[in-house]
Amino acid sequence: MVWFLWFHGSLRFCFACYTAGKMSSISVPPPKCLQKPLTVPYRHMFGPGPSNVPSRILEAGANPVIGHMHPEIFEIMNDIKSGIQYMFQTQNKMTLAVSGTGHSAMECAIFNAVEPGESVLVAVNGIWGERAAEMAERIGARVNTIVAPPGGCFTIEEMEKALSKHRPALLFVAHGESSTGVLHPLDGIGQLCHKYNCLFLVDSVASIGGAPVYMDQQGIDILYTGSQKVLNAPPGTAPISFSERACQKIFSRRTKPVSFYLDLSWLANYWGCDGKPSRVYHHTGPVTAFYSLRESLSVLVEEGLENSWERHLKVAEYFHAGLESMGLKLFVKEKRLRLPTVTTIVAPYGYDWKEITSFIMKTHNLEISGGLGPSVGLVLRVGLMGCNSSRENVDMVLAALKDALKHCHKSKV
Repeated sequence: MVWFLWFHGSLRFCFACYTAGKMSSISVPPPKCLQKPLTVPYRHMFGPGPSNVPSRILEAGANPVIGHMHPEIFEIMNDIKSGIQYMFQTQNKMTLAVSGTGHSAMECAIFNAVEPGESVLVAVNGIWGERAAEMAERIGARVNTIVAPPGGCFTIEEMEKALSKHRPALLFVAHGESSTGVLHPLDGIGQLCHKYNCLFLVDSVASIGGAPVYMDQQGIDILYTGSQKVLNAPPGTAPISFSERACQKIFSRRTKPVSFYLDLSWLANYWGCDGKPSRVYHHTGPVTAFYSLRESLSVLVEEGLENSWERHLKVAEYFHAGLESMGLKLFVKEKRLRLPTVTTIVAPYGYDWKEITSFIMKTHNLEISGGLGPSVGLVLRVGLMGCNSSRENVDMVLAALKDALKHCHKSKV
């Protein structure tokens, strides 16, 4: 018995010494911040994105995690493809969602469609054209730009002149330029691109679902968007579609795309777009994000594209009328060029735009933002997208702006 007690005590002593020794090897202690429960405030997300996520979509994302190669996930992915085809108005088989935000879809488009040394033409009328040009430059493309001032766009004649001069392999246009609030006309550009043997790439992150886009009818070869704007899903998935013309060029490349993660040949197989009988592991798809994206597409299908377009337009017009009645000026002068999802307001003279946005956040728990890229210091930006696009929310924003203009400092200069 004495021997047993001695042996048991020795074991406990040795274990204590071992544990103490192990603990002493840890130089970074457990962070106290992670020993507290997570708390996230509710805010009215009326900036240019992300937008508020309805409870229905949040609940969809809370479904159990299952394997990213399970047949049930493939069925969900197929549903997503069908929803994207409806949203984009396309029959393209090569339709999927990139695991990432809108920037990942932009890079997916450029990295796959362009090879080093090829000519790329970018229509720059805001930050997204600037970003597209930089991405193309990084992979060794010969980038040429046509540039419009913030709030402006390009005519068909200007497009054709640039296409004829530079003979690019790809033309980039932002349909919804959220940094300046411009909705760029698309009709006729696709046909021009095809005339000059050029692919037509369109960024619709800020516009899809809120303004008409007809991918096939308008001759768009590559179209992409993000999940966090009109779709009201959490950020992290980016729908994208490629025409047959685009696929022919991409799958006859001389060189591999610079990114393995965004290589369309791999993504096409994972999404069941390549006609092969089985799917091969490429990356671990964000399955809960897929749930949310599927649900957001379901919401859009239930409302109907045309109804969604009409609602966003009417709410935007109601908002614009309210702003003008307050004496505020809209940054985009031509009504037909105003993006119905993101409104740009000329920064009120004599005020610090940062003070206005901070006051509204602090006092009204409501996010609006200042400019971005070439519009910094020039505008305030208000996004009313998806479920946020309503007259009630317009009234809330107008009241917050009135309050800010009343209480924020105005210089006498």
